[in-house]
Amino acid sequence: MQENSRYAVGIDIGTTTIRCVVSHIDPATGTPNIVGVGKAPSTGMRKGVVANLQGPAAAIDDALGEAERMSGYQVDFAAVSINGAHIISTKTDGMIAVGTVDQEIRPDDLHRLEDVAATGKVPPNREVIEIVPHSYRLDGQDNIKDPLGMTGTRLEIRANVVSALTPHVKNLQKAAELAKVDAHTIVPAVLAASRSVLKEPQIENGVAVIDLGGSTTSVAVFEEGDLQYVGVVPMGGNNITNDLAIGLKTDPEVAEQVKLKHAVATGREHTEGISIKHENEIYTFHSSEIDEIVEARLEEIFEAVQKELVKAGRAGQLPSGVVLVGGSAKLKHINEYAKQKLGLAARVGKPTGFGGVSDECEQPEYATAVGLMLIDAESGSATSVKQRSHGSGQNAKKARESFKKASGSVSKFLGKFRV
Repeated sequence: MQENSRYAVGIDIGTTTIRCVVSHIDPATGTPNIVGVGKAPSTGMRKGVVANLQGPAAAIDDALGEAERMSGYQVDFAAVSINGAHIISTKTDGMIAVGTVDQEIRPDDLHRLEDVAATGKVPPNREVIEIVPHSYRLDGQDNIKDPLGMTGTRLEIRANVVSALTPHVKNLQKAAELAKVDAHTIVPAVLAASRSVLKEPQIENGVAVIDLGGSTTSVAVFEEGDLQYVGVVPMGGNNITNDLAIGLKTDPEVAEQVKLKHAVATGREHTEGISIKHENEIYTFHSSEIDEIVEARLEEIFEAVQKELVKAGRAGQLPSGVVLVGGSAKLKHINEYAKQKLGLAARVGKPTGFGGVSDECEQPEYATAVGLMLIDAESGSATSVKQRSHGSGQNAKKARESFKKASGSVSKFLGKFRV
């Protein structure tokens, strides 16, 4: 390994599966090239939050170990995802008097302004994950996107603050620490996924990313180059599997196979017999039964998604439609179903923005892990490590410092699209 080798790591901590992506950053072009991929089934998670530290910690260790063996790189730091219905976004504003003698806006002024905007607007039991500035106002001049370097005396901000319950954030960090990896950047899963599947025109025109996970469905709405809204619905692909297990009177393992291989989001014109082989036994079902069960649960999930779009004030009003990611986005014809139910253009998103040969990472279920890796690469937190040295106190200290520096990672991503 070269002295100046830099690596970026993303770990998607899902309710049912942990996915890890390790990339080597090309020193000439800055392009992340994926060199390691790992995944492991997860336990101890409920609706996106940690319910038992040992379960996700073991799964992180397994997924990370697989990626490390593939890449030959020891992971000490990573960007990780957070999920759950406790994640909310709040519109806020704030004002400060410019403190410098020459009255030039400096980075410290912007940090102070963001603190003012969040203070009192976010309850003390919540931790600010992202502050996304929508616009600034300087001495009466409106719609300033970046006031840095300008001169004035009164600076105001309109922003979107994304926050999560502090205990859930701390428990996520503890689970990572038990796996001897420091979570120096924490990003809501749907925002990380957005980083890997969205393009500039979509973010400008108006688009929603819908992350169809195992136990949650997350929604992020973007418009005019900014994040407008984040919401999480506590339902996902596991609910479809469980409904099939109950409705078909079969084991969850068989129901999962039925969902993955034979479920169709839009139903079928003709009834057909479907057979599944599991543990040397053949199970036979009618497609009409499967379609009825799947459609009922999908209708409930997408009704909840529509309510989130209504809360965001963008229902039926997103020119670039919706982009579907997550494991359940692989359900056959799910894009057509979303188009019908939401009245918007819909497509299944595939992660981009990286090099290397990894067909697995081009699948919608890897959108969050790849997005985390890309955010890690861009945040300045990408690490250079040559020896295996897990979990020291010094690493933990560095991680805490790095977490502060890496906050606002989604704002940096969006900043590339602002004029």
